[in-house]
Amino acid sequence: MQAATIDAAPQTAPSIPMTRRVLLVDDDPHIRALLAFAFDKAGMEVCEASDGEEALAEVARAAPDLVVLDINMPRMDGLEVCRRLRSSSEIPVLFLSSRDDEFDRVLGIELGADDYVVKPFSPREVVARANAIMRRSAPRDAAPAPATEAQAKGLLSLDTEGWTARWDGAEVALTVSEFNLLRALAGAPGRILSRDQLIDQLHGPGFAITDRTIDSHIRNLRRKFAEMGGHDVVETRAGVGYKLGPCTGAGRSGG
Repeated sequence: MQAATIDAAPQTAPSIPMTRRVLLVDDDPHIRALLAFAFDKAGMEVCEASDGEEALAEVARAAPDLVVLDINMPRMDGLEVCRRLRSSSEIPVLFLSSRDDEFDRVLGIELGADDYVVKPFSPREVVARANAIMRRSAPRDAAPAPATEAQAKGLLSLDTEGWTARWDGAEVALTVSEFNLLRALAGAPGRILSRDQLIDQLHGPGFAITDRTIDSHIRNLRRKFAEMGGHDVVETRAGVGYKLGPCTGAGRSGG
C-alpha cells in the first residue's frame, strides 16, 4: 500500500470501502467456525447457515456479497441452493467440495458457481479465492474506468464498466466468471486464448483451477447466448483454447 501524500490543494475525501459480507453455508459447525475466523481476520462480515433452506432465507435477509457453499448437506444440498439462487440473482458462489466429487464440482460450475475449493482446504486459500471473485463482482467500488469501456462485435456488446452483456440489444444475465471470460475474449479480437490465459484472467497467475472449470464456464456462456440466437459467440480451437467468434448469429460454433 502506498503512503498517503499531503497536497496544498483541496482534496476530496477518499471513499471508505464497504465491508464485504460473506455467507458461510456448511452443516459442519467446525468448518463454519474455521472459515468465520479467517474471514473475520480478513476484515469481512460473516453470517452463517447450517443447511440449504437456512441459506436461502439468509440470502434474502442479509444480501451477502458472496456465498461460500458446501455441496453435501442434508435437507437441501448445495447444488440445489445454487440452482435456486441462479433463478433469481447473480450473487457470486464459491463451492466447497469433497475431493472425490469431481462430477458434483463440474455440475456446480455449470449451474453458475464462480469457483470451488476442494476439502480439506486452507482457510487462507478460501479467503483468497473469495477475494478474487468479489473484486470482479463489484466494479462500482473500483477506481473510475477509462473512457474506452464499451466493446462490441456483431450483435454482441459489452459494457465493462456496468458489467452488462447484450445480444442484439437484449441483456444476457451472466455470472461474474462468465462475464470476465467473455470480456477477456472480446479484449483479444482475432486471438486464441489458452485455458491457462483465461484462468489468469479470472484469478491471476498461479491460481489452481482445472481446465474443466474453464470449459464449464464456456459451455454456460454458449448456452445462454444460444438461447437468444447467438450460436457463434465463442469458437474452440482444439488443443489450443478459445477465441471470440463472429457474433452474427449465423450458425453454430463447435466444441
